Amino acid sequence: MSSFAESWSQHIADVPKTCSGMHYNESAARLRVLLKSGVLRLTDIKNNPEHFFEAHDLLSQYATTVGPGFGIRFTVQYNLFAGTIMALGNPDQVAALDTMQAEGVLGCFCLTERLAGVSSGLAVDTTCEWDDSRQMFLLNCPDEGAKKNWISQGLTADKAVVVATLFVKSKSYGPHAFVMDLRKNGELVPGVTAEDMGDKTIGNDLDNARINFSNVWLPKTALLDRYGGIEAGDYVQHKPGTANIDMIGQRLYTGRAVIASSTLFFARNLYARTREYTDNKKCWQPKGTLMLSDVPQLSTLFEEADHELRRVEALRDLVAKRLSECLRADVLPDSKLVEMVTVLKVKAIETSIALCFRLKQELGSYALMGGTGFEKMDYLQCCKFAEGDSRILMQKLARDRLMEFKDNQTGSQQEAAICTELGMALMAGGKKAWNEKWKLVYKLADTVIERVVDEVAAPSKL
Repeated sequence: MSSFAESWSQHIADVPKTCSGMHYNESAARLRVLLKSGVLRLTDIKNNPEHFFEAHDLLSQYATTVGPGFGIRFTVQYNLFAGTIMALGNPDQVAALDTMQAEGVLGCFCLTERLAGVSSGLAVDTTCEWDDSRQMFLLNCPDEGAKKNWISQGLTADKAVVVATLFVKSKSYGPHAFVMDLRKNGELVPGVTAEDMGDKTIGNDLDNARINFSNVWLPKTALLDRYGGIEAGDYVQHKPGTANIDMIGQRLYTGRAVIASSTLFFARNLYARTREYTDNKKCWQPKGTLMLSDVPQLSTLFEEADHELRRVEALRDLVAKRLSECLRADVLPDSKLVEMVTVLKVKAIETSIALCFRLKQELGSYALMGGTGFEKMDYLQCCKFAEGDSRILMQKLARDRLMEFKDNQTGSQQEAAICTELGMALMAGGKKAWNEKWKLVYKLADTVIERVVDEVAAPSKL
């Protein structure tokens, strides 16, 4: 274990006791303590990305004990909030992260909206308009659908990174990120309201909020303007060819990777805890006794689960390695890596859900007992929709593969056959055929997913 891992493990050792079943205010206070410790820096997502991924993985070891609440709070702070500032901020904005860390300042990430957000392709209806006479931005949610929805840490955060469509001289420049004070001295700033999303089936130690902005004035320095900002009253692209929305999207890549990894840890830990029980549970047989672990359906499942998890873990490790290289070099992932991240997000979660559900069905009343980890299985359901709905991601995989096939007609025989059938349906029926052939769309995505996993797992001879 690395020196960082040892230190980090010591600082999070109390998480199972302190974060299980607590109120979200207490959970937020625990993160402030962890933040102030400085063991993992807010800037490590770029400067030490291996620490960033390792910290997430070590915290995920507690998933079957505490559920998703604290883990989501943690990744919102380090990946979505601080990571966006690191990716889009100018030197002064990035330098401010050190002060925030020393003071234990909590942040949230306001992207998703009631009627827009990740599932709709990063569509954003919240607006932020430049007022040249005041040298300020005016932030607004123009209607109910534009209210920011399911904002993790939204009831306790001091600051927020808000994604809004930027308007300059009535012209839209697309989604941009702004950093702002959400609360001062614990009170929401004027023009901001926040309401609790209500009780959830799991993770109630995490505050999820619906946030509305009504005529909120922001200073010029609020715009994270590394790649584009306001100069002499006009919008100026500082780095041609790199759009703000691309760098905002990169936070989703890292988020998808750590969420996918956390589900693999959940499944591993659930199987390990269950195996400890079944190894010591005696069953009757005509002669002598039999341990529950040796019952054929369970022993076979343990072997299958280990094999399937190792296949996906190989992809996870490769994705973390390549994303770390991109983060350190401050470059966007190429299309192949983006595909791998998407595949990992879908495959890890679906594999974990399937394996954990199968295990639950084989254990009878034990799986109904509190404290076994099975009561936390909605953790996996939560991950399925976080940082991009799995179904939406599968549709993107299918669409990208179909476009690639249209251009070069390459790929496996199975993929080629599905692309041909789907392409002919679209030519005959137009866009509506995509929905009519939805089973074929997901079949194509599944085929791509299995190919990508096999390409990585095969060299490892799993």
